[in-house]
Amino acid sequence: MTQPAIYDYRKYWAECFGPAPWLPMSRDEMDQLGWDSCDIIIITGDAYVDHPSFGMAVIGRVLEGQGFRVGIISQPDWRNADAFKALGKPNLFFGIAAGNMDSMINHYTADRKRRNDDAYTAGDEAGRRPDRAVTVYSQRAREAFNDVPIVVGGIEASLRRMAHYDYWSDKVRRSVLMDSKADILLFGNAERAIVDLAHGLAAGKTIEALSELRGTAVVMNKPRAGFRVINSTSVDIPGVVEPHLNPYEGMNTEVCDNEAASNGSGAGSDAVQQAEPVTLLASSAPDRDVIRLPSYEAVRDDPVLYAHAARIMHKETNPYNALPMVQAHGDREVWFNPPPIPLTTPELDWVFEQPYQRRPHPDYGDKKVPAMEMIQHSVNIMRGCFGGCTFCSITEHEGRIIQNRSEDSIIREIEKIRDTSPNFTGVISDLGGPTANMWRLACKSEEIEAKCRKLSCVFPGICKNLNTDQTPLVHLYRRARDIPGIKKVLIASGLRYDLAVESPEYVKELVTHHVGGYLKIAPEHTESGPLDQMMKPGIGSYDRFKAMFDQFSKEAGKKQYLIPYFIAAHPGTTDTDMINLALWLKRNKFRADQVQTFYPSPMALATAMYHSEKNPLKKVDRGSKKVPAVRSIKQRRLHKAFLRYHDPDNWPALRDALKKIGRRDLIGNGPMHLVPSRQPPKRHRVVKSKPGRSFRTQHTR
Repeated sequence: MTQPAIYDYRKYWAECFGPAPWLPMSRDEMDQLGWDSCDIIIITGDAYVDHPSFGMAVIGRVLEGQGFRVGIISQPDWRNADAFKALGKPNLFFGIAAGNMDSMINHYTADRKRRNDDAYTAGDEAGRRPDRAVTVYSQRAREAFNDVPIVVGGIEASLRRMAHYDYWSDKVRRSVLMDSKADILLFGNAERAIVDLAHGLAAGKTIEALSELRGTAVVMNKPRAGFRVINSTSVDIPGVVEPHLNPYEGMNTEVCDNEAASNGSGAGSDAVQQAEPVTLLASSAPDRDVIRLPSYEAVRDDPVLYAHAARIMHKETNPYNALPMVQAHGDREVWFNPPPIPLTTPELDWVFEQPYQRRPHPDYGDKKVPAMEMIQHSVNIMRGCFGGCTFCSITEHEGRIIQNRSEDSIIREIEKIRDTSPNFTGVISDLGGPTANMWRLACKSEEIEAKCRKLSCVFPGICKNLNTDQTPLVHLYRRARDIPGIKKVLIASGLRYDLAVESPEYVKELVTHHVGGYLKIAPEHTESGPLDQMMKPGIGSYDRFKAMFDQFSKEAGKKQYLIPYFIAAHPGTTDTDMINLALWLKRNKFRADQVQTFYPSPMALATAMYHSEKNPLKKVDRGSKKVPAVRSIKQRRLHKAFLRYHDPDNWPALRDALKKIGRRDLIGNGPMHLVPSRQPPKRHRVVKSKPGRSFRTQHTR
């Protein structure tokens, strides 16, 4: 599976123009660069921020680094095609993305209410992108130039690449490829695929000739010739039928510690069994097998088949053993190639060291892009997450195999921020990534990693084959804070505390030097029911970490605090679970101001649970145990109210619920009661706004 490094391709002829100060957003900018046309035009739903945390900037600079002339059309008026002609006709293709977030999550709250702001737009202005932006932008681009190939990517396209449950319409929708009528879809971090595609098209190849690229999906009339099509029920049986052979040739079913069975070591007493022994298929060419998923029409009409398809898809995410998949949509077929091979450390360094300006395009003037303000002085050190949390989009989009930058590259970026950012105060706001402490952590054996099909390396317990040594990360922290001119290096990314407690030296280093008074972590719940469905560790791991945190804070002479995050209304959560969580919060004197209600994002396993009320972490059949799904708005708001048990506005609803559940003992005015028996008179209060703000990120929830 070796592939050429993405920086080793022969550069396209337009390299002679050199890198642009800014990727042009207007004809005037193109004229100043001496361009008569763009080779590639990227259309995005975000404001153009030339920073490696913004997808359009990364893809644009990567393509520029290959010698192509890349223009950007940011947040075009989608009501007609004129705005899509602003830079003229691209020579190779339009690259279309909704932005750093799915447009529906960007627009609507978990209660399906319209948001009145947009952190990825200059001036925090809402309404600058359409709902289902990938589809709408693709249609307008086709109207503008109907003979130009359309390539869709980014998180919206990635997570909607197959038939998927859509929370906002409460139905299963087709692959976004079908609705957008794009020529090809790139999923996940797409640098490798976009480089291959661009050079292929520049060489005169067609999309069809490039349709076997890893990390891509295409629509075709029938499955590709030369492949043996294997029904997904041969891999996992959604019902009581005769067992079939399956295509997992060469898989050692005991390669991982908890792969076969583990019933007593997880978050609760009924820890999820993540994989089952399989029968091996005798095949002379397993690399020419393709798994047929149930059709769009089948999963649309049958929630059990939907859960089954979700399970199969997530089992085929290891790039070193995943098979291609195909799913019928009417009389057409959507073909999904295996995931891309992860970037090597030198390749990832190359991606992050392109000539980013690290600020918004000058056209925005004094308007701030809130998302940029939050991450302007942060440094991303890695990609991916092997946690596998079922509600999270990181794993589906970035993969389970951690991709690491080198220590030297990270240090160079910190020095660049110090030397070039006009408002830098000496504080690096975050040194992390999707997770704060997975940098350089991986399976101890490449052979085992290549065969493993586990959905998580840390649930129901930490796999014995996982390297958990945090010594390199401790060394990075020390080197970063020793850079002249750096006053403080904070760690603000999501910390995996069940990993952290395996290395007390790491926790001491973190707590002593890299916490700015508060550290946010996400136990998500206290009860085994929802935690098992989330694939999160039990609250005991949090207790161990808190003990270390308090000890090392005291030794450092600092008053520091943990801020735990929790999710309400996650599949598997009962009203009793929320009562117990509220009581835990009260015992521990936590009063949560910002709380999160479960958001069924496209393609997440927890979304499959929400829609089907089945658990795709286990084999799915029609007799499978039902997973409680909190679906009504009233019950979702009630679960959220339990997280804010201290808010008088929630007390009437909580009192009514406690009476119905038979927990009147929790109503009263004593220290062990959850809510008082009487409602206080309403008073007019002046609420002072606090400085700073937070913004939503689809990466974590």
